[in-house]
Amino acid sequence: MDKKYTPALWVCILMDLLGCASYAIPVLGEIGDLVWAPISAIIFYRMFGGTIGKFGSFFNFIEELFPGTDFIPTFTLSWMLKRVTEGRLVARKAA
Repeated sequence: MDKKYTPALWVCILMDLLGCASYAIPVLGEIGDLVWAPISAIIFYRMFGGTIGKFGSFFNFIEELFPGTDFIPTFTLSWMLKRVTEGRLVARKAA
């Protein structure tokens, strides 16, 4: 049985905080999001992989590009989703 990797919660929170950092500099922040969006999407896919990684990296890319949506904690929500789905898989295997 191979163990699936789940990133640490504190890393996910840190990534979400980095995504929100554009609010610190109002005009330059949105320009910085153009650079941060693809980087964040790649990091997201590498952290989560699989279906969550594919869908989440696309969503994360779009979320970082659109102004005013940086407040969505994509990494943290995905961490919670992954933990819930892993728990359900373990419960099904035990039954």
